Amino acid sequence: MTDYMVRGAAADAQIRAFCASTKETVETARALHNLSPVVTAALGRLLTAGVMMGAMLKEDSDLLTLQIKGDGPVKGLVVTANARGEVKGYAQNPGVILPANDRGKLDVGGAVGRGTLSVIRDMGLKEPYVGQTNLQTGEIGDDLTWYFASSEQVPSSVGLGVLMNRDNTVRCAGGFLIQLMPFAQEETIRRLEENLSAITSVTALLDAGLSPEEMLSRLLAGFDMQITEKKPCRFLCGCTKERVEKALLSIGKKELDEIIADGKPIEVNCHFCNQNYTFGIKELKQLRDRAGR
Repeated sequence: MTDYMVRGAAADAQIRAFCASTKETVETARALHNLSPVVTAALGRLLTAGVMMGAMLKEDSDLLTLQIKGDGPVKGLVVTANARGEVKGYAQNPGVILPANDRGKLDVGGAVGRGTLSVIRDMGLKEPYVGQTNLQTGEIGDDLTWYFASSEQVPSSVGLGVLMNRDNTVRCAGGFLIQLMPFAQEETIRRLEENLSAITSVTALLDAGLSPEEMLSRLLAGFDMQITEKKPCRFLCGCTKERVEKALLSIGKKELDEIIADGKPIEVNCHFCNQNYTFGIKELKQLRDRAGR
């Protein structure tokens, strides 16, 4: 498998951890949406987080949505993931170009700006669970770390990275998510903090060729780590013309009549995969008749 995620546990289950390699997933998103380098980095980080957080869902039918709204030029990012390692996402403004930040890196924080991070878990209940926090830096990893601590009261460390080639394709992408359980002992916390402080760059580890298992081994050095799950991940939208038809039916007969009155075919775009679906007048009339029943 090219892109995949692993889940692990350490210190007698005092620590749970996730790590993912997502190069092809992020490259697929970049190509589908014609993303600029800084937007590729921003959306790629959120896609990687979606893969790891999606693994926390209990049922295959459960859905996780990560939504960032900021006052930076990218304006917004949306990612949806499930428990099967399938993830999709888009940026509201995919072509943002910014100079490098003061560390010579892609300025994701500048592209995102200040705003909010929302985490929505749809688990088939009457209402989805929604958690929201203010963005701390716009760098996404920091913002998710703060979200877990403030909204879910779970001490966590989230590291995310995307490195680009000179031709603006994705060189490597991935990340980690480490969480402490409520019964974690002080010695476990201290040792984990020391390990995390030694990690200066996720992309440096990825570019050095470390696998998700090797990254976790470094992050959890000195602990009795066990890999408990390994699964492939990929960018997958799953939209079809039939699903778009259902969306058109939902707008009702009156609105469909108004579209038909224009006398022109319409084109419906899927935000997640950028696929266009065209409906001619004959198809629209058939949908109108079905909506009228």
